[in-house]
Amino acid sequence: MKVLVINAGSSSLKYQLIDMRDESVLAKGNCERIGLEGSFITHKLPDGRSKRMEVSMPNHTIAFLQVKNMLLDEELGVIKNLNEVSAVGHRIVQGGSLFSKSVLITEKVIEGIESLIPLAPLHNKAHVQGIRACMEVFGTEVPEVAVFDTAFHSTMPPKAYMFPIPYEYYEKYKIRRYGFHGTSHRYVSTRCAEMMGRDIVGTKIITCHLGNGSSIAAVQDGKCVDTSMGLTPLDGFMMGTRTGSLDPSVVTFIAEKEHMTPQEMSDMLNKKSGLLGISGISSDDRDIVKAASEGNKRAILAHEMLEYEIAKFVGGYAAAMNGCDAIVFTAGLGENQASHRTGVCKYLTHLGLEIDEQRNAELVHGKEGEFSTPNSKVKAYIICTNEELVIARDTKDIVESL
Repeated sequence: MKVLVINAGSSSLKYQLIDMRDESVLAKGNCERIGLEGSFITHKLPDGRSKRMEVSMPNHTIAFLQVKNMLLDEELGVIKNLNEVSAVGHRIVQGGSLFSKSVLITEKVIEGIESLIPLAPLHNKAHVQGIRACMEVFGTEVPEVAVFDTAFHSTMPPKAYMFPIPYEYYEKYKIRRYGFHGTSHRYVSTRCAEMMGRDIVGTKIITCHLGNGSSIAAVQDGKCVDTSMGLTPLDGFMMGTRTGSLDPSVVTFIAEKEHMTPQEMSDMLNKKSGLLGISGISSDDRDIVKAASEGNKRAILAHEMLEYEIAKFVGGYAAAMNGCDAIVFTAGLGENQASHRTGVCKYLTHLGLEIDEQRNAELVHGKEGEFSTPNSKVKAYIICTNEELVIARDTKDIVESL
């Protein structure tokens, strides 16, 4: 079975074709600037060959046609005809309280995803566009599956997902903690248990998905019991351009002083804050690392704040689970910035965590493994996340059960 994994954004469409016989990636690519001037598609093969083509893509349907053409391309194509694609798996950001697991896409499911657009306006609207465009190009006979970012976090108890605001707003608008990056937290927590040689039932694992967008999850017995992102991906700790949690009065104070509209305030909190806002340099951590190495005080402060906030969440989740067997670092920063891992772990020695600095430094750029010492009471791992594989596996399981 070959599964096409899709992640549709408002102006992009990422894809991977995965052969489920050995879970190998046959090809992957991205349609960018959909609906904008200068749109283009990139297509890459595992052997390093690639193709980039500028082509007008006014909508997602035309983008899917370009994906189809690339998969069938005479030079870099990986299938002979479209019938080789057995199913399509879609990443859906917000499943709300409607979807607690992956589901076969029907018109009713699409309506459910559409009903959640107010909770994720940019993401869910784009996902629906992607689903409908896929049906136009691949036909309705090809089964499609929705895999939700929020589903893994649906096991949180009310004490973790409720906000201390008047209960009526939960009843009227479903305002609560939903969490995101669920497929990543699910994958790395499962992989961590495998690397420890243990059944995941009976484990207490804290997973740190650290990238331009970041979140942490407390995973007990393979189920999420708490996570840092909330109603939206803005909550938690500071990220590339997002604030993370802060005193709500900061929002109203600045809005009043600067005469900012709710939309202007949202843009500031989501796009101009975090590492970018503190450093004044960039949202790209590589730029901040360079500046910090040159003695830039605001760059140094940005990293100190980031590592401190991550450590507080990890410590809090160890308390929430009354223990911790392992801490996992994953995603762009988690997998590649050894200095951040050191900076976080230095706060966690009270848990009995000891790390091997040399091993930590070696585990970057696709290498995964344990970097805690043999004497450490808590294990620490770098695990390369694979959200696409989770989507493909769920798609395969659902389609085979039909």
